[in-house]
Amino acid sequence: MTIQGARWSPLLVALSLLLLSALGIALGSAVGSTGFESWLTAMQDDTAWQIVWDIRLPRSVGACAAGALLGLAGALAQGLFRNPLADPYLLGSASGASLGVAVALTLFGGNPFATEFLVRLGLTGAAFIGAVLAVLLTLVLARGVQHTLRLLLAGVIVGVVLGALASLITLMRPDVLQGMQGFLLGSTSFIGWNSCALMLGVLLVCVAVSFALSRVLDALSLGESTALSLGLPLAPVRVALVCVLALATGTAVAQTGLVAFVGLAAPHLVRSLVKTKHNWIVLLSTLMGGVLLLAADLLARMLLSPQEMPVGVLTAVLGGGYLLLLMYRGQTTRAAR
Repeated sequence: MTIQGARWSPLLVALSLLLLSALGIALGSAVGSTGFESWLTAMQDDTAWQIVWDIRLPRSVGACAAGALLGLAGALAQGLFRNPLADPYLLGSASGASLGVAVALTLFGGNPFATEFLVRLGLTGAAFIGAVLAVLLTLVLARGVQHTLRLLLAGVIVGVVLGALASLITLMRPDVLQGMQGFLLGSTSFIGWNSCALMLGVLLVCVAVSFALSRVLDALSLGESTALSLGLPLAPVRVALVCVLALATGTAVAQTGLVAFVGLAAPHLVRSLVKTKHNWIVLLSTLMGGVLLLAADLLARMLLSPQEMPVGVLTAVLGGGYLLLLMYRGQTTRAAR
């Protein structure tokens, strides 16, 4: 699902995405419930500047960081499983996070994006732990990472079972329905500077590890037998990549809820612009994911202003439409041949 003949320079694309991220963060910090407000105007009013610094700016930075984590996880999933339709939630992390939040809501009550520190910490921690435990359960059921097909099937089974358990808890406790809905639809509204620091720290670690192991993804793209003939230690590298995938996905989901299609669409957009090795694909998918979620967050704030559209709904609509377009183009290209 790539556009044939694309020959953009990876460095040029990376610089363009960095520029778009900076512009998006600057614009996001100036967009509020009442519309656009200039930074110069906000700096003259202490209250307005506090809103910019404490609410809008961390929200924009956090949206970019969460999108970058999902874009990175999507690139790893598609490279590791050699499947262009793989996404960060493939190993059951989304259903695990939902179950964790459902359990936490029955204990804490309230909204999953509540501002109270202890409740917020408990819910985000529950989402992260649920996502990681779901991936670990998938690995146990698949008996390791040696068999890709078994790992994919185990991820599907874990996702269905844990999702059913989360729905059962919601059915038994209707008072948590609104909170679960907020988590499932995704939101960047309550990201603060602490969340930004956490996501950026995890992002740096995940990018460094992924970049170091990217040549293994290049070898896997040629087939497992070819990778083994090159003397690469596939088993430990796969474990490391799955751990990075789980860490990146769990961290993003814990802070923003379930945001669809960002991790799936970002690598496809990168491959449509450049044809390069996985070290650049991983890096560019990270930047592309940040730009996509940041743009979706801006649109979610502006389309129904002064109300906000759930960002997960917007990414699902736009991402689904984009993937349908890719499928149509692919079928048209094959028919022309």
